[in-house]
Amino acid sequence: MVAVPGIPVVKGSVPFGNYRTWYRMDGRPGPDRPTLVVVHGGPGSTHDYLTSLAELAEQGFPVVLYDQLGNGGSTHLPDRGADFWTVRLFLDELDNLLRELGIQDNYVLFGHSWGGMLSAAHAAARPAGLRGLVIANSPASYVLWRQEMKVLREQLPPGVDETLRRHEAAGTTDSPEYFEAMTVFYRKHVCRADPWPREFMATTMEVFNNPTVYYAMNGPSEFHVVGSLKDWSVEPVLPDIAVPTLVISGRHDEATPVTVQPYQDLIPDVRWHIFEDSSHGPHLEEKEAFAAVLTEYLHSLG
Repeated sequence: MVAVPGIPVVKGSVPFGNYRTWYRMDGRPGPDRPTLVVVHGGPGSTHDYLTSLAELAEQGFPVVLYDQLGNGGSTHLPDRGADFWTVRLFLDELDNLLRELGIQDNYVLFGHSWGGMLSAAHAAARPAGLRGLVIANSPASYVLWRQEMKVLREQLPPGVDETLRRHEAAGTTDSPEYFEAMTVFYRKHVCRADPWPREFMATTMEVFNNPTVYYAMNGPSEFHVVGSLKDWSVEPVLPDIAVPTLVISGRHDEATPVTVQPYQDLIPDVRWHIFEDSSHGPHLEEKEAFAAVLTEYLHSLG
């Protein structure tokens, strides 16, 4: 993404204990408008596929993108086991980033997929400086997610789910045949843009080349969740969220309405927008409509 003339862009990293968290900040934080902090999915993904959100800096909203620990420009820890990669670790990293950048008193969170769940858990603690919350294409529960993955897989073309199940049972999810069958699902429910945007491919290759966190917490694919998060849910804490919340999803999203509904039911101040021609990434699949919805929400915060 090319920087916009006149808008400062800072890239660097902040200390997080013995590690480093990479970030990019577009615009200059100030008292007038909150800083939008973008929390990517995965877990074990990178910021790359969400870089277009930095364009909001053109409208006066500073934007921070960052790579969560273990991936991208942040410290890689390939030898750490599953017990190291916890929700608490990533909540602590987010808190640390806000403090290190000095934006903890005036910010909005945009959390995508796993990042939406992480952001909801953060918001439920009612941090004083949080002004708003966007939960994008995110399930409220991995139990619901796994339940709906079964439904979506059964709707794939004949033979695809059979191929997937055969390799999952054999432990050969790294085979080319599994990857090919997996791609059928991804093109239908993860990103329907054709060809896949370069920023989406950049993140995909980052995860492929460094799957430590993704494998430990999620599993070998979006729809075969066998990692430490397989039973995690933010449903119990959703009533504690006290800021205006925008929930978004796509009509063809792997985060189906069943998985998203708890946000609508349990967050006190919430509205839900479904993008009719999108799956898991409306910011890539319906760029103009997405920008309009997000910009309207940010301006509504005052």
